[in-house]
Amino acid sequence: MRRTPSLSSLRLFMQVAVTSSFSETARLANLSQPALSRTIKLLEEELGVRLFDRNSRNVALTPAGAALLPTVERLAGDFDLAFEELQQTFAGQRGRVIVGALPSAAAHILPAIIAGFRRTHPQVEIILRDNLSGALYQQMLDRLIDFAVTTPPGAGEGFRFDPIMDDECVLVCRREDADGIGTPADWALFAAQPFIAMEPRSSVRLLTDGAFAKTDMLVRPLYECAQLATVGGLVSAGLGITLLPRSTLPMLGVGGEIAWRPMAPPRVSRAIGIARLANRTQSPAAQAFLDAVMRHAVVDAES
Repeated sequence: MRRTPSLSSLRLFMQVAVTSSFSETARLANLSQPALSRTIKLLEEELGVRLFDRNSRNVALTPAGAALLPTVERLAGDFDLAFEELQQTFAGQRGRVIVGALPSAAAHILPAIIAGFRRTHPQVEIILRDNLSGALYQQMLDRLIDFAVTTPPGAGEGFRFDPIMDDECVLVCRREDADGIGTPADWALFAAQPFIAMEPRSSVRLLTDGAFAKTDMLVRPLYECAQLATVGGLVSAGLGITLLPRSTLPMLGVGGEIAWRPMAPPRVSRAIGIARLANRTQSPAAQAFLDAVMRHAVVDAES
């Protein structure tokens, strides 16, 4: 073999072998018959063998042509399959997406979105990693996750952030104590009753500390918890009250032993949105899932 032939010339060889006709193959390939004949002649020269015996009426494979045909069929089939899969990847229908999220978003915002996305993109693998906001931003910098559903980044950190919801803070208390608390609840309650806080490094703790600073209150937590479920257990036991974003309430068991009340002004809330590196191009699958999250947010805002 003098050199490796092109796939296009091999496809033309295969078509001639199938149709047993140069004229029919030329018609199907939208080529002139002389051009097709030249292509087959060059292919034979490249391979160093004769591929077809032909006269004015018949075209037949030579033994060398018959040996080549199954190899070409396999190569063409593998090539077509590979590019079909690649086309699906480029269209966002195949691939892997690693998305990070705050625990509250991972538990109660993303599951329904993932379920709907999987119905339309069954060959896309979604990996969900929940973590605190600071860890999520570090994972994006380390390119361990594609994007995250979290709170906004600090200024000048090289991230793009698109808000998808406004997460208002509310007072959370034991259900049997809720009737004695006004609606809206007074901020002074947090100074008068034991306060249960999230741990200092969490985005929720930063939010609540900022809220108390905004209202000129000094509130010392009686307990500091790493998990929202722990906060819920302590509140249910009557050990104190807390201030939390509304998105976290399903993780506390609200509606059972726990209730909540909106706060009096000043209103305190946090933005939840999609964060990703500003200079990173998302994979087609990741972009498709990111778009699905954004569409879900628009639907929720309109409903």
